[in-house]
Amino acid sequence: MNNMQITSAQYLTFEGANSSIKATIDGQELFVPLAPGNRHYDEIMRQVEAGTLVIQEADGALNVAPEPAE
Repeated sequence: MNNMQITSAQYLTFEGANSSIKATIDGQELFVPLAPGNRHYDEIMRQVEAGTLVIQEADGALNVAPEPAE
């Protein structure tokens, strides 16, 4: 199990579809691809499934997905 501290998560959209997640993980803002196997994405989804994290819907403020976290 991972010990990542995720304090916020919000979907970002591109052309009207969720394209990535902007998350604060261990105090750093990261842009996480929607890609199973990505360690950040997997931990976000684990915490969502455990009920300890909610991913906020996109607010439309950012329309372009930045480079993803590794």
